[in-house]
Amino acid sequence: MSALTFVFPIAVILMIGFLLLHLELAKKTAIQPRRGRFGAVGALLITAVYGVTAFIGLGDRVAPQTFYVPVAGERATITFQQPERIGRVMFYAGIGTGSWTVVRDDTGETLCTLPQEYKDVLKWYETAPEDGGETSVSSVSILCSGTGAQLGEIALYRPDGTRIVPQHVTNDALMDEQALVPAESTYCNSTYFDEIYHARTAQEHLTNLRPYEVSHPPLGKLILSIGITIFGLTPFGWRFMGTLFGVLMVPVMWRLAGELFEDDRIALCATAIFAFDFMHFTQTRIATIDTYAVFFILLMYLFMWLWLRDGRARDLGLSGLFFALGAASKWTCLYAGAGLGVLWLVHWIIAGVRAHTAPKISLKKQPEALSAQKSAYYRALGKNILFCLGAFVALPALVYYLSYTPYGTARGLHGVGMYFTKEYFTTVVENQKFMFTYHAGLVSTHPYSAPWWKWLLDIRPILYYLRYGEGTVTSIAAFVNPVLCWGGLAAVIVCAVRALRRGEKRDMRAVFIVIGYLAQLLPWVFISRITFEYHYFACTVFLTLALALLFDELRQRGQMRLVYACTGTSVALFALFYPALAGVEVSRSFSTHFLKWLPSWPL
Repeated sequence: MSALTFVFPIAVILMIGFLLLHLELAKKTAIQPRRGRFGAVGALLITAVYGVTAFIGLGDRVAPQTFYVPVAGERATITFQQPERIGRVMFYAGIGTGSWTVVRDDTGETLCTLPQEYKDVLKWYETAPEDGGETSVSSVSILCSGTGAQLGEIALYRPDGTRIVPQHVTNDALMDEQALVPAESTYCNSTYFDEIYHARTAQEHLTNLRPYEVSHPPLGKLILSIGITIFGLTPFGWRFMGTLFGVLMVPVMWRLAGELFEDDRIALCATAIFAFDFMHFTQTRIATIDTYAVFFILLMYLFMWLWLRDGRARDLGLSGLFFALGAASKWTCLYAGAGLGVLWLVHWIIAGVRAHTAPKISLKKQPEALSAQKSAYYRALGKNILFCLGAFVALPALVYYLSYTPYGTARGLHGVGMYFTKEYFTTVVENQKFMFTYHAGLVSTHPYSAPWWKWLLDIRPILYYLRYGEGTVTSIAAFVNPVLCWGGLAAVIVCAVRALRRGEKRDMRAVFIVIGYLAQLLPWVFISRITFEYHYFACTVFLTLALALLFDELRQRGQMRLVYACTGTSVALFALFYPALAGVEVSRSFSTHFLKWLPSWPL
């Protein structure tokens, strides 16, 4: 780090302080909110720009598609035109686990071992022979220990780096895609971080195999598998759907911010800040399931707000539907569902207070009118409870139960009848028990883990990918844009103050935002298992809305220039940090002097 590095965080903190100061000092004016076609056009433009940015450099569109899957005791032999010295081996591991051994056919000695553990799937690996390439060999054989392991491709190199072209291979799948062998393994051609679990499981669902990763519900991985179906089992394929959902989040945020604040300028600024947030960008470009959970959280809260405002049953039903889809994707959506429940309860408590307050009519008619008010309130509440039992209990339970379809088919069950079998029911129930005990009892360590309180200030980002070159570094980090993280946290505190006011001074938008934020954060306070900053992803939705509420108050004070300045700074920081978010190689000097704002940032 250098003195220059401290200029950036200090500047952001001063800007946030300047916004808060103007919020308190500037007086409200009669400036009216603006709505019109301009807002929709702006939202489409932001979505398009973000979409292009998100899909650039997402990953290779080609990867080995044919795999060697040996039966027990089988060996595949590679024969050379003349004795060759093997100095390096590149291989691509498919799904499954086991250990591949390359042996010399003349002596039977082990030349090298190609590991394929759970963390080694859908990746290119490089290894060197045990003899260092000192001796020549006329042919080698590939042996596999374990069952179900798949080897996509293998390439052999001489000590001088030239590739060996074999004379004969007993199984073509081993060396039929040599043009795809890369110079080195990178995130562009291989899985990284938790893709080793989710991309693999998506492929297992497609090929009717029993899934390896069963610590989360299936729906997210089923959505992920759509990209593999379209683009093949390639890095682009297994990352496509997450990136697409990340793009779709942008117009949803536009709609939610627009409905909350009813001003195109505020909605557009909130949309831009959310679109170009670091966490949103990085997290939706990796093939994990968090993207789908956050997407459904956005939608369930959008429709809950519409119901709270307008009282339409269809909006409440849609909120329940997206809660159902979210819960079947990841359990963190259950936290969001608890937030919805609190919002629902607050709504009916306020309605109940009003129903029990005497109407402003003549004293003689007040008792009769008050009784009618109470009666109408309890009838409406009863009907709504029944509706919610269907939308938020029965429907989610049904969707969740049906999402386990690939678990059933992998066990040989088929058709509608399988859902009524004891085997299918037991499979679902046993998986719930496993998930609970797994997450509750997970004991592990990780160099980039961070407890919940570190998320609040971006103290410890998680590094998904890191590769050093000669004076260069390539990385992919997940953390929140400092403008959103620090400014959003300050805005949440402002919202909390607005939410706690009494009577007409209480801002229900602030109540909505604070409850949504706390629903996603508070459960992690009581969780003792290892956690990472990416668990804060869902909270960024409400950090954005909290910042937008602050923006809206500045708008009412005629301070839109400050709003635009804050938004522009956020987008500029995204451009500055883009290399560390997208895996672009940069000099270590640039990373150290411009990106490492805090000593704990692994940049």
